[in-house]
Amino acid sequence: MPNGRWGLFPPDEEPPREIRTLAQEVEDDGGGVLGLYREPVGGGWHIVALLPLAQVQATPYQRDLSPSHAKRLREVIKKLNRFVDPIVVVRRAPREYWTPNGNHRRDALQKLKAHHVPVILIPDERVAFQILALNTEKAHSLKEKSLEVIRMVRALIEAEDSFAFQLEEAYFITLGLLYEKHPRFAGSVHAPVLRRVDTFLRQPLAKAYDERLRRAGLVDAADALLGDVAARLKRRGIMHPYVKNFVMARVNPLTRARKSLPTFDQTWEKIQAALERFDVDKIRPEDVARAAAGPVAG
Repeated sequence: MPNGRWGLFPPDEEPPREIRTLAQEVEDDGGGVLGLYREPVGGGWHIVALLPLAQVQATPYQRDLSPSHAKRLREVIKKLNRFVDPIVVVRRAPREYWTPNGNHRRDALQKLKAHHVPVILIPDERVAFQILALNTEKAHSLKEKSLEVIRMVRALIEAEDSFAFQLEEAYFITLGLLYEKHPRFAGSVHAPVLRRVDTFLRQPLAKAYDERLRRAGLVDAADALLGDVAARLKRRGIMHPYVKNFVMARVNPLTRARKSLPTFDQTWEKIQAALERFDVDKIRPEDVARAAAGPVAG
């Protein structure tokens, strides 16, 4: 039965003061609180509300809006003639809310001239960094994940925050730096190696960032050598789209490494050395085609 100003609560429990205060702040911002509840997994308090759409923005570290996906989403909403999927938000300041997982829906509502957006408001600003886990609108590509992670790293450094569990994989940081420098960087070619040797560093993020820059430089140097090998193969008439993956599989020093792996530096030094002495005259078109038909080494 109703037992509070904003909805249904567990029988003998009132929402904590900070939740009631946050609910009042929503109303002060011009929004409307629809209810307070405990979510069913961890038992944390959440607020269901309608917020003025103009007050809701995407977190600054997430991937860029995909115009094609936003258009498809907008067309579906128009066809249904209703909006049925609330977005997750956190409150950053008076009349300022961030969504880590609803930017395409927010954009669709904006294009459809809506004035309000239904939200699930979470009283924990750390959720703003949990983009990779929360986003269900559109699967992240390797490039999108990496760019989001490097943006989050910079924000965490500025906030002097030490938690990094939401970054998901350490090598996304290194790849993010490379994608920023080279938007068309072939990250998937290098990811199998990076995934195994580019781990989280036992350093504060600010110090670790400099190390990431150095590591990205090593990968960038190897990629330049890889591009040269691919160009020489192309001049020999080998233009298969898998050619870079093929070459990296040939020079990957980790294929036989099991119990112990070389360090990051050792790995990329070996890769660079192998690329420098790579003999393109020994490669036949059918070698690349055969490798492309099977699993990628590494």
